[in-house]
Amino acid sequence: MKPSTTRKFGRVDLDVTSFAFGTAPIGNIFRPIDEETSDQMIQTAWDSGVRFYDTAPMYGHGLAELRTGHSLRWKNRDDFVLSSKVGRRLKPKRRSEIDFAPWNNAAANELIFDYTYDGTMRAFEDSLQRMALERMDICFIHDIDVFTRGADQPEVFKQAMDGTWKALAQLRDEGVVKAIGVGVNEWEVCHEALKQRDFDCFLLAGRYTLLEQESLDAFLPLCEERNAAVIIGGGFNSGILATGAIEGAKYNYAPAPEPILAKVRGIEAVCREFNVPLPAAAMQFVVAHPAIPSFVAGTRTVEQLQKNLEWFSHPIPTEFWAALKSKGLLREDAPTPA
Repeated sequence: MKPSTTRKFGRVDLDVTSFAFGTAPIGNIFRPIDEETSDQMIQTAWDSGVRFYDTAPMYGHGLAELRTGHSLRWKNRDDFVLSSKVGRRLKPKRRSEIDFAPWNNAAANELIFDYTYDGTMRAFEDSLQRMALERMDICFIHDIDVFTRGADQPEVFKQAMDGTWKALAQLRDEGVVKAIGVGVNEWEVCHEALKQRDFDCFLLAGRYTLLEQESLDAFLPLCEERNAAVIIGGGFNSGILATGAIEGAKYNYAPAPEPILAKVRGIEAVCREFNVPLPAAAMQFVVAHPAIPSFVAGTRTVEQLQKNLEWFSHPIPTEFWAALKSKGLLREDAPTPA
């Protein structure tokens, strides 16, 4: 599949490219990226036919939205799809008083969680002003999961299903935004949100990958039933499916435990047998599911982006997927590329 291949975005009147550009790295997560590199990556993605860009106020305390807007501002607005998120407001503050971790040299804004109706409306408008773009097409409620909110998650989830939902549903009804959804790190949270409210889509980080397919049990079938689109971020499980089972390989942002390393070694052995790069298999597996129109990839350099684009279209024989299943390395019911 080519990165420029377009696919229907669930039930919504939108077509998205199967490869999406994720902007967390240009928010300077962990280490800084300069303005020139940020712009070069977006222009390289554009020149490769990528027309789907995902950002968020959280990324670099507003820096990623600023940079995304800068690089896309003079494109024809009808030629690309843009998604951002709500759930945090940004408030200007002295740099010396801001805890930026894990962002490096971010924008001088404090992040404030806010899932109220009024806070959502304000955050939505603030994002458009930061990007200086007239609209976003897709808006996700951000980080109402246990991973981010811990013991407060049940109350935060309830607030979002009331206040934020009401605001986004109104914006959708008014035609201000085409699709509304939830962006989190846990499929269970997406599943509960879809059971409670009429969402169009989800952005799920790292929970449907070559290593993990538990979301096939209930969440993804419900998405198919409701024709809700799912975008997958973190498709390398935060590193190990890109690097392989090397020493210090990261899984879920921490050193990978031995059972995960062992499974990845098994997948790598099949990759060697069929001459398939591990990252190519990781990326292409995800978008084989009928509910998943797009894979969001974040990169730090133009070279890394170009490599991702190559992997995304690397030829993979159908026998490769059959071999993974025969060795118990992939669920039998997991859809695989034709």
